[in-house]
Amino acid sequence: MPAKRSPARRPTMKDIAQRAGVSESAVSFALNDRPGVSEITRDRVRRVAEQLGWRPSTAARQLSGEGAATVGLVLARPADTLGVDSFFLQLISGIQEVLAERHLGLLFQVVEDVDDECAVYRRWWAEHRVDGVLVVDPRTDDPRPDLLDELGLPAVVIGGAPDARHPGLSTVWADDAGAMAAVVDELSALGHRRIVHIAGLPGLAHTERRIRTLRAEADRRGLAEVRSVTTDYSDAEGAAVTRRVLQGEVLEGEVLAGGIVEGGVGEGGSRPTALIYDNDVMAVAGVAAATELGFSVPGDVSVVAWEDSALCRMVKPWLSALSRDTVEFGRTAAKELTSLLDGGPARAVRVPVPRLISRESTGPCGA
Repeated sequence: MPAKRSPARRPTMKDIAQRAGVSESAVSFALNDRPGVSEITRDRVRRVAEQLGWRPSTAARQLSGEGAATVGLVLARPADTLGVDSFFLQLISGIQEVLAERHLGLLFQVVEDVDDECAVYRRWWAEHRVDGVLVVDPRTDDPRPDLLDELGLPAVVIGGAPDARHPGLSTVWADDAGAMAAVVDELSALGHRRIVHIAGLPGLAHTERRIRTLRAEADRRGLAEVRSVTTDYSDAEGAAVTRRVLQGEVLEGEVLAGGIVEGGVGEGGSRPTALIYDNDVMAVAGVAAATELGFSVPGDVSVVAWEDSALCRMVKPWLSALSRDTVEFGRTAAKELTSLLDGGPARAVRVPVPRLISRESTGPCGA
């Protein structure tokens, strides 16, 4: 197992003083905008500080001292999809419960992409803003673990599989493969052979695991007409993809049991008899779209939502869904981070496999 790299050293006022050729007191006067140095010296000191990447400390208190420290959480997803996503609301609720017990603050930020997220980590580290971070949405090709190792920031990756390349990072993960296998088992037992998985964002590790598992389960059962379509998790895309697959279209970039579909949208796809949605919002939007097209649920098409929520029980028919204690998922992640901050070892913690709850939206295949 590779040794954990030593954390990079933050630049100090002494470093700035040596580079600028002035005293540390002059650096303090210049950076704090106090009298006692000339404007020429003030400008030189500020330029050197910028070159070295120095930032003022805004969170210097430590967990062992009095007061509250801070941990960070950055989310690189479309902002307009978050307000209706029950998973993150419950996850943050669980995280906050643990942090409140320890008098820790949570610094939360939404960014456009992973590059922006990495820039936030660098800025937080340089400014001493956080003592550690919670990392969500692991990617298949993810630059964040290497960066966090380099900076020496304690971190817990939520949802990623254990990674021996980064022994200093803790992981809290769920068995997406086992959950998808349970869904396919249920649908297959009901006679469904044509299944479409309306997935989340491409490139996310859990999205890819679910797609791979669906393909493997389809191959094992000889189900040739099983495919996945990635989306942005929004109700709009969930509804749009539902309309198109129920009208027999083949969409660009679909993942079939045998591989990736090449080319653009066209006719000739088989109408599915079952739909699996990667969140509750898309599932509800999909039921509405299917009803608008004249399909009945579950008479013509069965529906399963990946995340169970109150929303699944506020529509007709009630939605079959994968259920897990997402609040406890958040608690577990926060506890692992506070353990790291207390000097504990990094660990990989597996939470229970989501349990399929069968309700009114799934039934025997009628086609």
